[in-house]
Amino acid sequence: MTFGAPSHRAADDRYEKLGEHRRASDSGLVLPVFSFGLWQKFGTDRPYATRRDIVLHAFDLGITHFDNANRYGPPARAAEKFFGTVLRRDLAPYRDELVLSTKAGNPLGPSPYLKGGSRKSLLASLDHSLRDLGTDHVDIFYSHSPDLCTPLEETVGALVTAVRSGKARYAGISNYTPERAHEAAELLRRAGVPLLVHQPRYSIFDRTPELNGLFDLAARDGFGLVVYSPLAQGLLTDKYLDGTIPPGARARDSAFLSPDAVDDTYRERATALDGIARRRGQSLAQLALQWALRQPQVTSALVGASSTWQLDHNLKALEFPPLTDEELALIDRYGVHGTGSR
Repeated sequence: MTFGAPSHRAADDRYEKLGEHRRASDSGLVLPVFSFGLWQKFGTDRPYATRRDIVLHAFDLGITHFDNANRYGPPARAAEKFFGTVLRRDLAPYRDELVLSTKAGNPLGPSPYLKGGSRKSLLASLDHSLRDLGTDHVDIFYSHSPDLCTPLEETVGALVTAVRSGKARYAGISNYTPERAHEAAELLRRAGVPLLVHQPRYSIFDRTPELNGLFDLAARDGFGLVVYSPLAQGLLTDKYLDGTIPPGARARDSAFLSPDAVDDTYRERATALDGIARRRGQSLAQLALQWALRQPQVTSALVGASSTWQLDHNLKALEFPPLTDEELALIDRYGVHGTGSR
């Protein structure tokens, strides 16, 4: 399939819209405070035109970091193939302005070579991702999750090879415990390829990086944090406050959020948090995003979107004044770790 000249001209004022960038800890790379994730809603089950409009709108708003993985879809690899088409048709002139990341290691199928942290699995997947994305390198290549059956030295060695070969600019890890993250950071440092970022889940309802010491470790070891699920799969929005699950909501069709999570305890806590947000003149989603970004160790928060309106709405979180100590204390009262985790 061939395409003509790129059909999208990026907004001239895109770098004035989002504004804030943060350095990925000890590196020279800065990332926008909001990055765009293609984890869900960017597979072949949704119209191409809708997905394209959202991605291009994100770039026009100043989002330059687009986060992918080999298993994102459905089906697996569909999100990378989609983004590769958009890159080729619309964003090719802006490739040097983009930070593209992808991951490998989570299962893609029954083959032992389509999962895990071995050199074969990681490096073969990276080659496949580059073909699907239509680029000769990604900017960040992640080990998607720890593989306890593979020596960490082998997994780290594959990341080092990816960087030294020029197929990736930086190395990252995701979903690692602090202990294993520290080991990986040390091994990468000795190899001369410092760990750029760790990608953990973090939200008002999931305080794991606060509780397990990951924030402190990131400061000590010199890597940044790109947090995902800051809206707790939609639980930190007004979508479920009335106790019902609307059509198309993730609690209906996602493997990552059970309908059982929308219980009376969740509703009581989320409604109280929504009240805090309303008193500030913002939505619960905007409050939740602002809350996640308050942490100095958070380099960027990953957001997704099912519409350009939703993206515009969420990015307005940056327009509100900082949370006060009193508001943070109230959020702690109702933002109980583990809420909605069933």
